[in-house]
Amino acid sequence: MQSDRSVKSLLLMIVLLLSAIAVRPYMAPPAVSAHSDETSPFFIEPGTSLLRAPDGSRQVFGKVVIDMRNGNVWGFPTLSPDPYPSAGPSSNPPTSHPFFLGKFALSDMENQK
Repeated sequence: MQSDRSVKSLLLMIVLLLSAIAVRPYMAPPAVSAHSDETSPFFIEPGTSLLRAPDGSRQVFGKVVIDMRNGNVWGFPTLSPDPYPSAGPSSNPPTSHPFFLGKFALSDMENQK
């Protein structure tokens, strides 16, 4: 008789604890967000373009990157129509260093309202 009571009380405790676990998401649901603040301040234009330096010192294939915080436009040379820097026959991966192309006056859009 004593073991029957202890088994029933253990089963009752298990049921209560499992119920608490099952009910908790309904009582205090976790917060969800449809918008993440972890966005990049850069827009990288798809594909490659022929980049021309404003002073005419260089003309190469590369990626166009726009800094959305200030409107600065940068060119990252790839030296080929590939969307990444290519090293040619070299086995070392190249690093593309940007050069300034121009600026979009993004703040002027606010004044046009």
